[in-house]
Amino acid sequence: MTPGMEAWRFTLLGYQVGLAQPLFLLLFVMGLLLGALVLVKALGRRTRLSALIAERHVAMLAPGVSVWRPAVQGSLYGLGLMLFGLALAQPQCGTKSELTKRRGIDVVVALDASKSMLARDVQPSRLDRARLELNTLLDELKGDRAGLVVFAGDAFVQSPLTSDYSAVKLFLRAVDPDVMPQGGTNVGAALKLAKQVLDNADRGSKERVVVLLSDGEDLTGEVREATDALKDAHVQVLAVGVGSDSGEPIPVYDRRGEFVDYKKDGNGDTVITRLDRAGLTAIADATGGAFFYQPNGVAMSQVVERIDQMQKSELESRVTVRYDERFQLFAIPGLVLLVLGMMLLPSRRRAA
Repeated sequence: MTPGMEAWRFTLLGYQVGLAQPLFLLLFVMGLLLGALVLVKALGRRTRLSALIAERHVAMLAPGVSVWRPAVQGSLYGLGLMLFGLALAQPQCGTKSELTKRRGIDVVVALDASKSMLARDVQPSRLDRARLELNTLLDELKGDRAGLVVFAGDAFVQSPLTSDYSAVKLFLRAVDPDVMPQGGTNVGAALKLAKQVLDNADRGSKERVVVLLSDGEDLTGEVREATDALKDAHVQVLAVGVGSDSGEPIPVYDRRGEFVDYKKDGNGDTVITRLDRAGLTAIADATGGAFFYQPNGVAMSQVVERIDQMQKSELESRVTVRYDERFQLFAIPGLVLLVLGMMLLPSRRRAA
């Protein structure tokens, strides 16, 4: 649908009628104005010709000149545009009820929002790149339900399972390490909460997945318990590494978002954060999942391929109303009128 323009729905003579793209009615108005303009021009031309030449001498002094041919040609063009405008507005009349079924799997994304995700060894930063790639994942999902769990020292549900990907993207933009209630990185708590979201899902899918995006620095040690629970529930973890093996200092910003310094430890030394490739691989292997990593970004395309290979389940069924399209009733006559307008020459002299 054209952005900013809602479909028009109304009842006419007891029938459900609508226009799916009412913005194209502007073309209808243009055709109407064109026809009126050509008609006014033709009448003005006839008046000027009558003022210059007597009616009985027109055939002798202006042979082949037609006053009405241009008017008819312009009217054909105008009517053709009007009908095409109606056709492009997608007129609909009558409805049909259909049972639609959505098939897919349940996917919960566990996103690391700890301070280490502000490191810039992946441009523009680990967290920003993770956001970008998660948007790509949401764009590629086909009928699956997605949820979002955000974690640092603790974990919380940012978005429940839903098929409304635009809502998940909205929640994703709100993720900010500076507003996380507890510092640190608790991967285990995030995995436990992701499992809880999947377990509470209505009509859960047969295959379920947790997509973990993190640099893997777990500071609390609850991972083993979480991975055992996921394995028993047959939930795979697709771990995606964000960061570099060489490491990067963690920038510190003030309230205005300007860089201040790098994070220091208790001894005053700069803290270096590194990708824990081994830890993330262990999490994935423990649940029958897989670890993905791309040095210059996030390997989301490989995650999408893995999800597409999984067995889809029926997640929901609903009755939808489909409107019958009637654009053909206007498009075909409009095309005929435009062709006739092109065939009609504005004067008999040119025809000869």
